[in-house]
Amino acid sequence: MTAPQTMFGWFERSAERSSDSHAALEVGDEILTYAELARLAAGLAEHITDFHGSVPERVGLLASRSTLAYAGYLAVQRLGATVVPLNPAFPVNRIAAIAAEARLDMVLGEAGAAQNVQLNVPLSALRQDDLAPLRRGARTPAPPLVPEIDRAAYALFTSGSTGRPKGVPITHSNVTAYLNHVIARYELGAGDRVSQTFDLTFDPSVYDMFAAWGSGATLVVPDQKDLLSPVRFVNRKRITHWNSVPSLVTIAKRLRALRPDSMPTLRWSLFCGEALTLQQAQAWHDAAPRSSVENIYGPTENTITWTEYRLPRDRAHWPRPANGTVPIGTPYPGQEHLILDEEGRPTDDGELCVRGPQRFPGYLNPEDDAGRFLTFDGDKAVVYQGTEPLTPSHWYRTGDRVQEWGGQLVHQGRLDHQIKLRGYRVELGEIEAALRDQRGVTEAVVLALPDLESSSGDVVLEAVCTGAASDVNALLEALRQRLPHYMVPRGVRFLDEMPLNANGKIDRRALSEPVSETA
Repeated sequence: MTAPQTMFGWFERSAERSSDSHAALEVGDEILTYAELARLAAGLAEHITDFHGSVPERVGLLASRSTLAYAGYLAVQRLGATVVPLNPAFPVNRIAAIAAEARLDMVLGEAGAAQNVQLNVPLSALRQDDLAPLRRGARTPAPPLVPEIDRAAYALFTSGSTGRPKGVPITHSNVTAYLNHVIARYELGAGDRVSQTFDLTFDPSVYDMFAAWGSGATLVVPDQKDLLSPVRFVNRKRITHWNSVPSLVTIAKRLRALRPDSMPTLRWSLFCGEALTLQQAQAWHDAAPRSSVENIYGPTENTITWTEYRLPRDRAHWPRPANGTVPIGTPYPGQEHLILDEEGRPTDDGELCVRGPQRFPGYLNPEDDAGRFLTFDGDKAVVYQGTEPLTPSHWYRTGDRVQEWGGQLVHQGRLDHQIKLRGYRVELGEIEAALRDQRGVTEAVVLALPDLESSSGDVVLEAVCTGAASDVNALLEALRQRLPHYMVPRGVRFLDEMPLNANGKIDRRALSEPVSETA
């Protein structure tokens, strides 16, 4: 059977196949079958059209981890419009900036989340009680509107170097190319139960939702307490497919919850969003020995994830890259990649550039495209300046540094995580791996900070760790036995836990300021 061509089409096909008793969504104690979720999405779609006066082009969704959030996402897709998730936990000024940059027609939000947000956009704020009449569906249900497959299905906003958020539109064809691969790879289907650990402003949430709904599985949404107790959540909700940032492994380890064979229901465990260390992978593998552990990678601009590496069941065959992380593996079928050096020539260690059916069409603001794409003639790349039309033949520059290693790609961090120190190229990831290997160290981040005692613009290395290590001098001496002198941090600071950003990644910027002051 031909795969659906739109995001709502993936859900609709599963809804048509499913019985009224088959759960599509679990939020807390609330369970909606596919039929019930389809009716609520239809009712919300009609509400959106009535509120706006017509079918809108772009709808902001100011909601998180609620029935309204997921049904509202489907409602926008049912209308063939573009959904722009807005995180209620973000600062009010950032929400307003994204709404303006996205040129939203309206915002659909939860009454509690929307009460303190001032937007220059019409806002429909609904309470939980307002959903009751909408559950019956639309008064005169119109068939779903089918957009062109090259129209944006959703748009997410990433941090821009200019301080202005950059809008990343992802098309229906991008998502369909992605779902065609991952649903089959992870053997998803009716009866499977998929975790939903990501906020809707973080693109792995699209995997959670539409890999589940596109296959007839159940999307199971944890609350904030569940996110701090992932093992308990997995067991209580009988999760079969897990997907999260690796930092949740560290949280579970800190709680001493990752006991051997403590998650027997898991069949698949996916990790993305930041580097998966070998220690994290080992701890999770031991706790879920019947689960396949896979590291996946992809920039938002290339539709969620587009490389994969599955760890062998036998730990003796695990890879051991120098930076102590699990490889990101190989690209999905049909995707293309280049690795280029600073001169734009092919290398086995440099910037990763990508193209293919998952590559987005360009930023919402075309001015952001300049410098982010390139052409390649087989010998040398030419950076795109924005003076000619952007085409599918252009390569997107990820800004990530990778290395070819035994037929796999190893992520070496952002380009700015490789620094030059006293004439030497230094990989911060290699130092972090050496720190994590020391007794008592759980997590490690190495920061390159300006040397205030130098007038030549030099940097110094400072490390921040979590764990139980108490003798910093002994720790630094152990590093001196393993690393060249110029790679040993000047100091090490221990924290109870690492600060995380809204997407659950370690917040390096939040670490830098207090460490700089201390140094």
